[in-house]
Amino acid sequence: MKNGTWLALFLAGTLAASAQTTVSSLSALQTAINNAAPGAVIILADGVYTASADITIDRQGTASQPITIRAQSIGGAEIAGAAGFSLVSPATHIIIQGFKFTHSASHATMAAGTSFCRWTRCLFQTPGPGEDLLINGNDQEVDYNTFQHKNAMGRFVAVRGTGSQIAQRIHIHHNYFFDQPPQKGNGAETLQFGLSGFSLSNSNSIVEYNLFEQCEGENELISVKASQLTIRCNTIRDCPAQFTLRHGNRSAIYGNYFVNTPGLRIFGDDHTIFSNHFERCHPAILVGNGDGEVADGAPLTAHDRPDHVLIAFNTLVNNTANIIQSGRTNGLGATDITIANNVIEGGGPAATIAGPYTGGIWSGNILFHTNGAGSMPASGYTTVNPLDKSADKISSAPVTVPILSPAEVGCDGKIVKE
Repeated sequence: MKNGTWLALFLAGTLAASAQTTVSSLSALQTAINNAAPGAVIILADGVYTASADITIDRQGTASQPITIRAQSIGGAEIAGAAGFSLVSPATHIIIQGFKFTHSASHATMAAGTSFCRWTRCLFQTPGPGEDLLINGNDQEVDYNTFQHKNAMGRFVAVRGTGSQIAQRIHIHHNYFFDQPPQKGNGAETLQFGLSGFSLSNSNSIVEYNLFEQCEGENELISVKASQLTIRCNTIRDCPAQFTLRHGNRSAIYGNYFVNTPGLRIFGDDHTIFSNHFERCHPAILVGNGDGEVADGAPLTAHDRPDHVLIAFNTLVNNTANIIQSGRTNGLGATDITIANNVIEGGGPAATIAGPYTGGIWSGNILFHTNGAGSMPASGYTTVNPLDKSADKISSAPVTVPILSPAEVGCDGKIVKE
């Protein structure tokens, strides 16, 4: 090997080694962060650290050379005390990995002006009121974390934005949300995506492959207050709180499992709800009864009348209530709702609709062993065993999504099983 090649390898190894720094105090950690360049790896030695001031990150990595700040071992470095990690503008391409956070809530933040930052394989158990993790910047990722034991007002994760624009292209996936006892007020959702002032802005974000168990901070579990989200392939189990499309339009909800939970409540326009599984829910699907029409000038805080919503190819099993709409004094009801090609087996009546319910389309649904059709018109269903394959029992209907179970829907929306 030529001397030049040896020299190049030696220098490459030296540079790689110098990019990795191990520290054993929060002051040394902050200094290492302040001096970090793209590709730096900063390791905090295992132990318990008490933070009295936020650990501020404003450095800029790159897509190919992110700046990584990680615990020596997964869960081995614990940040306790009154403060935590604060990502501030212009931080970009930052990875925070493997920490245990037991500091006060509302001290893990991704401010406006940050981007392409990631929290991964961390454990959040932050006491007191406020958010465990607050997201404002665009293009952020939250994955493979555990959020648990929150017994105070606030959310495990809250997504905001800037002005009237919700944060965009957020990816929240493969997280575990566990144990959120009920609170005495509004503002304790498990995951809140937006606020009413953001509701007409498009997020183009994805929430997928998350598991929610025993979460009951308030009546809303997941509260969506933004437009154009994809929420797919999640499991919500034994949570006495409801997934609510509270404000906003054009979200796609598919491939999710709802088990022993109050299911899904819908407000807003042009949503597609398909290939979800609802079992032992009360109810499974609640089509909201609007008290205002935002398109006609109602305030953004209104319960926007559901219009042009597609509910298709879902499986509903042994729910005490299946598809319902509750009454509302002077309610506007819902318009142009398509309920097609769903399988409803066991439980209460297939549909209980208070109205007004204008221009509704019912087609191709299968009922089996339910307590009657309820409000579903006879033309909208067939009573037959859904496991009987001797004949084609799904009629054609004005829908544009395939007949799939959650297990058959890939999280790119494609069929993964024939």
